[in-house]
Parts: sequence; structure tokens; C-alpha cells
Amino acid sequence: MTTAAVLFSDAPIALVPAQTVVEFPVNTFLESIAISPDDTLYITSHYEGKVFRISADGVVSTFVAIAGKATGLAFTPDGTLLLSGWDEHDTAVVWQISPQGTATLLASLPDAVFLNGLTHLTDSRYLIADSYRGAIWELDVNQGSVRIWLEHPLLARANPENGVPGVNGLKIFGDVLHASNTQNAQLIRIPVQANFQPGEPAIFVRNANIDDFAFDQAGNLYGTTHVFNSVVKIEPNGNITTIAQAEQGMAGSTAVAFGKSVHGRTHLYVTTNGGMSFPPPAGVEAAKVVRLDVGVDGLPLG
Repeated sequence: MTTAAVLFSDAPIALVPAQTVVEFPVNTFLESIAISPDDTLYITSHYEGKVFRISADGVVSTFVAIAGKATGLAFTPDGTLLLSGWDEHDTAVVWQISPQGTATLLASLPDAVFLNGLTHLTDSRYLIADSYRGAIWELDVNQGSVRIWLEHPLLARANPENGVPGVNGLKIFGDVLHASNTQNAQLIRIPVQANFQPGEPAIFVRNANIDDFAFDQAGNLYGTTHVFNSVVKIEPNGNITTIAQAEQGMAGSTAVAFGKSVHGRTHLYVTTNGGMSFPPPAGVEAAKVVRLDVGVDGLPLG
């Protein structure tokens, strides 16, 4: 198992072309992103409990607003969106959002603490990170049922008094689930075994303060560093390169996703909160959606 021990300040820099797609008011906490086949962007605003829709020509509209807070976002094959978060009573929940923008409560998880990133596992089954419990939940969309898929010390926070999330972003490449543990600054690999059950987790990369991430088809991982105001590329051997910095609009980088259209598959879209969690020297900036051209097609999400 290859591991890297490279701090972001020491990582080589190879900046890629960047273009701001849209800006939001200061103190807007853009949290997650999902992209439709025509490159329409769907972005969660955490504290507002909203999902914004950004058309290919940059027009922003509120797609749906829920009573609560919004975190993870993912598409199902029929164009429905899944949204993790909390309801108005601070109970962890998952909503199902129709293509027309109607939100329906799909599942309530009273034993969950902080639902965060979510990703597709197989068929109607999805995985959801629980950043404060140190666990990953499995959601069956067809059944509306949930269960613990994996609870493990490598997914937990080293210091429960520290509010920085533990397990956060989730993505599968090949037959391995990758999970970021933001507080512990680690990337974890979890084999997906027979019947899509978890194998034993292991640390893949250390000293990697990753929030969300996405893979390209070659297996390179692109991660947002949030308080480090950058996006990094992590190769399959663990080597880390910084590809975008604060000067390119990465202040408070939170989430990434690849475009889906024929001409947009090398475009990596990044959401930011302008540095709300750790303000830059000049103060919190406008939240942004920024497009990076990384030159490699993204991995299609199943």
C-alpha cells in the first residue's frame, strides 16, 4: 500500500486553467455539487437548506428549498436527486427531489449525527458519510431503508471536541471505496467485497486535508482542501500536486464534480464558501462556482 506524507505547502504546483462560472453573496456556504448529463449544475447551500440550479448559460435559480440544512447531493439513474442533511428538528434525513424540483422525505435517521457526502454503491443502494459518528450508512432508495454499512475508528474524529468532520467525501473507483477523513487529514481505502459489503479499511494518503473529491478515468483523485483554499491532484501512487489556489477562486473550496457533456468531461467544477470556515487575510470572499480544465475525462458516476 503506497502512502504519501506531503503537506500541501510542500506539494508541487501545476496550475490549470480556471474560470469563475457564478458568484454568490458573501457568507453563502456552498457545500455539494451534482451535474446532469447536459452539464446543468445543482449546488447545495448548506445553511439556507437550498439546492440551486445553474444552467449551461450561467442562469441561477432556486431549484428546491427544504426546512433544515442541506449537505450531500447525488443523482439517481432516473434523474432524481438525493439530498442528505437535517430537518427543522435537527434530525438527520434524506430527501428525494424530483426532476421538477419537488422534495419528498425519503428516510429519517435518528441515530445518525452528521450526514455528509453520499455516493452510489449498486442498484438502488447508496452510501452516506456520517462525519461525527465515524460511520457510513447504506440507503436503499427503493425500500427507503437505512442501515450501518461500516463503523470504524479510521472514519472517526481523533478529537470529538473539534468540530471538523471525520469521514466526509465518498467515491468508488474500481472495487474500492475511497473516503476522506478531514479532521485526521487522511484518505481511506475500503475494499468493496462480495455482495457489496465492506472489507478492512486502510490509510491510503496521510497529511491530506481533503473535503470532497472526484476521480478521472485514469484514477487520479482531485480533492478540495477547504481551509487550505486549493484543489489538489492525488495520483494513484499517492503523489500530490496543487492544481488551483486561492488566487483562482479556491477560498473555502468544498466540493468537486466533473462535467458530463461531450465537450465538458475534462471540466472539473468546484464549489466554495469564500473562506467562511477559516477567513483569508482580506476577509470572507464571495462564494463561487469555478470551472477548472484538467485535460482528462472524469470518471462517470454510476
